[in-house]
Order: sequence, then structure tokens, then C-alpha cells
Amino acid sequence: MKPKMDKNISDLILRIRGKKVIIDFQLALLYDVETRALKQQVKRNRDRFPEDFMFELNNVEVDYLVSQYVIPNKKVLGGAKPMVFTEQGVAMLSSVLRSKKAIAVNIAIMRAFVKMRELLESNKELALKIQELEQKYDQQFQGVFKAIKSLLNTKQTPRREIGFNK
Repeated sequence: MKPKMDKNISDLILRIRGKKVIIDFQLALLYDVETRALKQQVKRNRDRFPEDFMFELNNVEVDYLVSQYVIPNKKVLGGAKPMVFTEQGVAMLSSVLRSKKAIAVNIAIMRAFVKMRELLESNKELALKIQELEQKYDQQFQGVFKAIKSLLNTKQTPRREIGFNK
């Protein structure tokens, strides 16, 4: 019995080796196929999946994903190293998995990747605006700080006491 996929697609996208990827068994759940069948189709069409579309995880990466609870335990993998697919690899899967469900899932995944790119871009714009504001206010406050420093550095002449002297 297959576990039900209850996550949002964008939650499945991980960054591994500097690339945004989705793990094979999570894709299999989305496509409603067995992981074994998905891997089999990829192996039969290996020339469609160059290294920048799909790669297998090494033991260190698998251990890290298990330690971060991305993979519940190594038993989930069935003894095989997981394959991970980049956005282009997921797009290529639609050519080897030809069901209507695969097409619909691919469209949803492509939209999730695009949404992530848009969010990253808007975060960059926000970071630039914050930096501009910091620079603007730093320059304005420099004038205030100079004025305060000049006041602190000017020597005060002692004032005569006010009141009656005895």
C-alpha cells in the first residue's frame, strides 16, 4: 500500500549539489506509479537524462537527508540509491511517463518551480531595497553623528554659579 502524498509540491523541492531537485520516490507518489517503475523508465531512456537533468545521490547525501527527516529512513529507498530530478529532468519524465496523470503532475511541478523562481527574484528585489534604505539612512545619520561628535568635542567654558554667595 502506497503512502498518500500530502505535501505541497513546492515543499518537495530540495537544493542538492547547488541544484533544485525532487527525489524519485516523491515523484513516484505524485505520478501514482511505483518508484521501481519510474526508475526503470529512466534507465530505459538514459540518453534523455544527462547529469544536469537527473543524478543519483551518494551515501553522504542520503545520510544527510535521513538526518534532516526528508527521508524517514533508508528502508524507504529499498536498498537503491535515490535519483533526483531537476526541473528539466521532471519535464523529460513527461516524455517517458505518458499517462494523463503524469502530464497533469508535470504541469503542477513546472508551476511550482516557476513560483519558486519568482519568490527568489522578489526576495532579491526586497533585499536590494533594504540595502538602499540602509545606505540612505546611514548617510543621513552620519550628519547627525558628526553634529553630536562636534558637540562632544567642543570645550565648555565653566559657567558662573547662579544664586547668592556667602
